[in-house]
Amino acid sequence: MWNFKINNESEQDLKTAEMVVEAPLVEETKRVEKIKKAEPKVKDETKEQFYQIKNKLFTEIINELNLKAVQTVKDESSVRRAIKDLVNSLCEKYQYAINDAERDQLSQDIQDDILGLGPLEHLLSDPEISEIMVNRSDQIYIEKKGKIILTDERFSDDQHLLKIINKIVSRVGRRVDELTPMVDARLEDGSRFNAIIPPIAIDGPAISIRKFSVVPLQMDDLIKKNTLTKAMAEFLSGLVKAKTNIIISGGTGSGKTTLLNILSGYIPTDERVITIEDTAELQMQQEHVIRLESRPPNIEGKGEVTFRACVKNCLRMRPDRVVLGEIRGEEIIDMLQAMNTGHEGSLSTIHANNPREALSRMENLMTLGGVNQTAKSMRQQISSAVNVIVQVSRLNDGTRKLVSIHEITGMEGDVITSQEIYRFNRTSTDENGNVIGQFEATGVRPHLVTKLQSYGIKYDENLFNEKMGES
Repeated sequence: MWNFKINNESEQDLKTAEMVVEAPLVEETKRVEKIKKAEPKVKDETKEQFYQIKNKLFTEIINELNLKAVQTVKDESSVRRAIKDLVNSLCEKYQYAINDAERDQLSQDIQDDILGLGPLEHLLSDPEISEIMVNRSDQIYIEKKGKIILTDERFSDDQHLLKIINKIVSRVGRRVDELTPMVDARLEDGSRFNAIIPPIAIDGPAISIRKFSVVPLQMDDLIKKNTLTKAMAEFLSGLVKAKTNIIISGGTGSGKTTLLNILSGYIPTDERVITIEDTAELQMQQEHVIRLESRPPNIEGKGEVTFRACVKNCLRMRPDRVVLGEIRGEEIIDMLQAMNTGHEGSLSTIHANNPREALSRMENLMTLGGVNQTAKSMRQQISSAVNVIVQVSRLNDGTRKLVSIHEITGMEGDVITSQEIYRFNRTSTDENGNVIGQFEATGVRPHLVTKLQSYGIKYDENLFNEKMGES
């Protein structure tokens, strides 16, 4: 009898003997169509037999390891070796007609379910996957290189999926049940995790994971991907260095946080930076950084630390720069006041489809936050605080583009005025569905040029009056 202690596993997590583990293993096809596990694969015609073997072995291994009696182990590799040895031993005992590669696959799948996150395990380890979306137990999508792809992975049933969700949230001191059917968490690698369960999720538990980039993208990477041009990158980097207040606007998955991360890298290293996020994603390159993260209430409804409370507190911490992961509520009131009272160079993101909509959304958030001012007064506060709105979009071919840079120029009557400096002009779509277009400078010389000059930032005047080519 093996008696190993499994690291970070509670007794509840280890009650997996009831779990029916099924993972479809099929022949390798083109990776551009579906994501598969590493070769070799079990052929379709032997798939059901393979499931039966796996289920039987899983139950026997659980019993053999005596998991209910163990609490912790420091060397997880010992457990993995034990599982592999048990798989080999049981396959010999029952004389299963499977080859060494299939036996290794069995061992790996069982290890993933006992020690890891089951079918999600290898998806999380793939550096090319940026998003994992579990719609239901038998339907898992991923985003890879900008494309949404249906994978061959699946959970055995809703209970299997729910146990993985509970395993994740229990490790970070959260819980999910009928009273609290939605939960946000951060995985050990920094990935952002969201889960929702019935009765809110009608078709069964669902998961969304925004993966954490181990190696942060740099501006050169975006230029190579044709997300923006070198001229646009030079202009944006100059704005950050010149302590310009910038809001990055865009839809879900458009690359707002990625661009925010990159722009924050141009903040001088001698400045004190404070970041505030709901779920920490920013990867600051500077040393003098304080990172704040809001906190939801615990299971007793206590201990909540709101995003706005974090913003208020950070202003007492002598920041040179304030970087907000996203403006989504009443914290905008404190943020705008900070921008208007000496905290220049602040950066943040907001959900909106275009720069004009971003301005309207900021006004609406102020109203929802309880601001008792006229519309004109709120717009004056916004126009004096925000200098630039950068619009990013995820196009229908999966590519991400910086589609517009707007400079806020002030007020005319009751209306906030702005001028577009750069834009992406979409012209057509080719036979493969790829978007064709070009980046353009509008020919407008920004008012902020004076500020760039005052900070000694050199630039080429041709940045604002030349076309930049096809994308």
